[in-house]
Amino acid sequence: MARVHIRNVDKRFGNVPIIENLSLEILDEEFMVLVGPSGCGKSTVLRMIAGLEDVSSGTIEIGDRVVNELAPRDRDIAMVFQNYALYPHMTVRENLAFGLKIRRLPRPEIDRQVNEAAEILGIPTLLDRKPKQLSGGQRQRVALGRAIVRSPSVFLFDEPLSNLDAKLRVQMRAEISKLQQRLRTTCVYVTHDQVEAMTMGHRIAVLRDGKLQQAGAPLEVYQHPENLFVANFIGTPPMNFLSARVSGGGSRLLVHGIEIPVPSALQQAIRSSEGERIIIGIRPENIIHPSETARGATARITTQVEIVEPLGYQVIVHSRIGDDLLVSPLDPHHAPKMGESLELLIELDSVHLFDAKSEQRLRA
Repeated sequence: MARVHIRNVDKRFGNVPIIENLSLEILDEEFMVLVGPSGCGKSTVLRMIAGLEDVSSGTIEIGDRVVNELAPRDRDIAMVFQNYALYPHMTVRENLAFGLKIRRLPRPEIDRQVNEAAEILGIPTLLDRKPKQLSGGQRQRVALGRAIVRSPSVFLFDEPLSNLDAKLRVQMRAEISKLQQRLRTTCVYVTHDQVEAMTMGHRIAVLRDGKLQQAGAPLEVYQHPENLFVANFIGTPPMNFLSARVSGGGSRLLVHGIEIPVPSALQQAIRSSEGERIIIGIRPENIIHPSETARGATARITTQVEIVEPLGYQVIVHSRIGDDLLVSPLDPHHAPKMGESLELLIELDSVHLFDAKSEQRLRA
């Protein structure tokens, strides 16, 4: 097994920067997820680790070796692609064995490793089929098997579940996580789906426009986002934002004519910002119906309901206060109707404050 250390890495195509000064350490046996919107550079980072893209500057280490100049075959990595990358004219057995044949392993050893990988993935009955005879989930298992038989130091996953339907994605997420725990191999996993990132990663690294925004355990990133982008990107539904003005020497915030008390732990952070614009961030689950039991102090607001989305066990209510939209999950017994006025409570101890100019979170 091995750690992966990315040090001050830049990637440029011509004069266009794709990755800027990225530094990230992925620990031995860790499952690290690179997450961000399309075009943020996460797949480029993965391809640089694999050796499929050159590094413009900086270094990448796998284990104790700097691998910048090493060919992909010499980096002791295995990569699983979004499109499976199976040979259509070969059976599953032949697909699994292909890389081992290239390495000139003895036939008994090839058979042993292929059969072992097939047992791990639950596909021993599929070994004589060809890819066109397999479902999407079965093809993905074969692609995983091709990586497993190589016994690499690092697994690289490039959005491997994007082609699967929603139910199968949930199943394969669990299977890949269990596989990593069983094999105890360092994994770097790329996805644009923040639910995948939150449920699979030991840690997640959020990228935007080629720059690392935040790295940490999923719950840490969710509860303590470094900036507006991370707060908005991580979480389903995403965090709500209200535009406010500082008042009362940092003790109150004015939101569309409503005064909201500032928790004492945050007052110091905005004490010198009287009259300035601040962004309030509040997770949907911390906006509750007045009939619910609140955790700590609350502020009452009145909103206008625009959309009601029933999900059975709860309803997702989209309501507006001034120009700002709020999303909150409510008990179906408290479901309002579209166009109604709706009173809601904000749990103040769960409020986040962001600087309107820098978009950085203001710390207590």
